[in-house]
Amino acid sequence: MQQSYRQARLARRIIRRQAATRPMATLYGVIQQPLDELVYRLSSGRTTASGWLAGLEIAMLTTTGARTGLPRTVPVLPLPDGDRTILIASNFGRPHHPSWYYNLRAHPAATIVLGGTAREVVARELQGDEREQCYRRGEEVFPGFSSYRRWTQREIPVLTLDTAGGDNDQLP
Repeated sequence: MQQSYRQARLARRIIRRQAATRPMATLYGVIQQPLDELVYRLSSGRTTASGWLAGLEIAMLTTTGARTGLPRTVPVLPLPDGDRTILIASNFGRPHHPSWYYNLRAHPAATIVLGGTAREVVARELQGDEREQCYRRGEEVFPGFSSYRRWTQREIPVLTLDTAGGDNDQLP
């Protein structure tokens, strides 16, 4: 379970709040993924830079490339919710969706490694009240989601990753 912003230690709250500013979101948009991947490898999968600095548990999401069909692994901020995991495709408030979103639209089956445990999942995009409720939950953990929503004109997608073999076999 992700620790809420208010529950995090002061230093970690400051780091999370900085990511909600345009200059830092721009910087993090460039360095976060490679830095998280490097720390993840160096720590043998125990942590990421975001986990260590901001106290956010980062998951590694492996999707199938929408155009290439090749496996693509990226760090994402998961919001565990019972048996499912919620992902917010904010892309730091940029005008376009992150590549993993397009990959999941084309190929909803994926693998997520969270807390050292790999799970086969199927993505489903949320709509309406369910989407809004999950987005607000994300804002409780990471205040940057509030800023990102204001900065972009696109509707930021919210997805749920359900355990494969459940009722949801694909994105609508």
